[in-house]
Amino acid sequence: MFANSRTVASAQTGPHDKLAALVERHRAAPFRKPLAAYSAAAFDAAVAAWRNAGSAPLIIDAGCGVGESTLRLASQCPDHFVIGIDQSESRIVRGKDWWEGSWPENFVWVRADLVDFWRQLHAASIRPARHYVLYPNPWPKIGQLARRWHAHAVFPTVVALGGVLECRSNWATYIDEFALAVEWLSGVRAHVEAWAPQDGTVPMTPFERKYLASGHGLHRCVATLSPALPLPPPLA
Repeated sequence: MFANSRTVASAQTGPHDKLAALVERHRAAPFRKPLAAYSAAAFDAAVAAWRNAGSAPLIIDAGCGVGESTLRLASQCPDHFVIGIDQSESRIVRGKDWWEGSWPENFVWVRADLVDFWRQLHAASIRPARHYVLYPNPWPKIGQLARRWHAHAVFPTVVALGGVLECRSNWATYIDEFALAVEWLSGVRAHVEAWAPQDGTVPMTPFERKYLASGHGLHRCVATLSPALPLPPPLA
């Protein structure tokens, strides 16, 4: 059934007590993981599509899944260009018969490793106007902290890209941690709130729709970051 999503279960009752130390360690140590073999071509194709469309203000839809959020962002922001990124080619190319009407023209989907794509944006000095991380895997077990995006070694680069950074989750602790990591790295206090689409507003992603139908509380944080934040060292 559709409305059968379980709520997030975790032994954590608040932000992880090792989060601050982990974020500080990542801030201090350059992230040197080699790029995946397909990353350069994927990045080049996405940037070429953006530039061919006139290099409008850029929106990054990180972890776009089947691409519904990319289409909705492109429709809602016709004066921007949206790049939807997901590591799964099958999700990106899956049929889109759920979309009504014609597709907007101001977007592209690309299969890429997000960790690589974020670092390539930084290396190319490309700064998004808006940046969405919608319903990432929460990795809720206490021992899974390092798997959460805000505790990952790439997160200082994500924050350094600037723009308006928004994360949504059905786990309040994830959003609280995300906001703390953003503030520690940037000095900017994110706006955190319980959130749901307004009346008449269509959910942005299939997960958002399913969580709402299952009665989950939704949460988000939004941080307006300076476009001139100090950047971590460039790719090796």
